[in-house]
Amino acid sequence: MLDRSKVYSLSEALMLLVKFQKTKFDETVELHLNTVRTGISASLTFPHGTGKKTKVAIADDPSASSGQVKLDTLINKIDSGNIDFDILIAHPNAMPKLAKLAKILGPKGLMPNPKNGTITQNPQDLIKKYEAGQISFKTEAKTPLIHLSVGKVSFGEKKLKENIDAILQAVKPENIQKIVLKSTMSPGIKIKMGPAWGLKWDPLGDGPETN
Repeated sequence: MLDRSKVYSLSEALMLLVKFQKTKFDETVELHLNTVRTGISASLTFPHGTGKKTKVAIADDPSASSGQVKLDTLINKIDSGNIDFDILIAHPNAMPKLAKLAKILGPKGLMPNPKNGTITQNPQDLIKKYEAGQISFKTEAKTPLIHLSVGKVSFGEKKLKENIDAILQAVKPENIQKIVLKSTMSPGIKIKMGPAWGLKWDPLGDGPETN
């Protein structure tokens, strides 16, 4: 069914993912990007969410009422390996204590960072945004790769395309070298890149193949 030597249009790839789905559960669609360098990061809100509820943890201001107790409880949980959240939002005053957890949170992409908006004076205000589908992403620390979930197979072609387009707009086409799409159980499908989307990416998937 899949020709591993072929580069597919986005529409073709999404149709293949539907054919590959053999399981009873609604599989997650994953986007894997090879980028020109490490250090690329951004935050965005998917037009159609991810199909998964995002669990948000807050590192409170230790100077606020009960803030110190809440912060110490969170730090002890993380230090013991009990990480049950997808996003960590921190008050600036909590960062000195969180700094000692950088080796735990950093490799998982969970360390709060002002560049992606996860350090803020008002952490509570961000919870609804992240629960509604806002995500933060970055390349791996030592490898120019970005891995993201962009929705569920059941979203259909239009919604998945719009979510993928939002990611590529955020990364910027000139930073993208290769795109691979897959679902939970499918093999990776190489995606065609063309000139209509700036330098490399054609959102309609109809541009000429490039190396």
